Amino acid sequence: MSAIIKPDWSFICRKPAYFLAFGFGTGLSPKAPGTVGTLAGFPVYWLLASMLTGLSLYIAIAVLCVVGIWMCDVAGKAVGVADHGGIVWDEISAFCIVLAFNPATPLWWLIGFGLFRLFDIWKPFPIHQLDERTHSGFGVMLDDVLAAGYAIAASWLLQRLLHL
Repeated sequence: MSAIIKPDWSFICRKPAYFLAFGFGTGLSPKAPGTVGTLAGFPVYWLLASMLTGLSLYIAIAVLCVVGIWMCDVAGKAVGVADHGGIVWDEISAFCIVLAFNPATPLWWLIGFGLFRLFDIWKPFPIHQLDERTHSGFGVMLDDVLAAGYAIAASWLLQRLLHL
């Protein structure tokens, strides 16, 4: 790992991987960069969903996550911190999974957003344990994909409890 640097606009504009890993600049937010980065998942998902449906949409989201492993790894090495708080591509791509599996209504997308942030911050078992043991782009992506899984499961359960 290189020396720790404080990323700024000049840094993230050096390479497309940095710009994307820092969520088009949302990761530079001085407060709650993970939450601000997650919000960037909405337009990314809307763009994908406007062009793709069904299996092709799910494949595209999977590609975002797989490519995210590399981008997050490259950006983490460049700033000197594997899971730097400003690296938010993991939130963006994992939140797209939540959006794809939730009912396409503003209410359920808002619920999905809240549940995803809850599980991403809380890191229930085994997310926390894996997050502490896995340091690389893969680890950065893994905890958010697992948080997305928890959010989808909780949303599904909530829908069943409300008989929707």
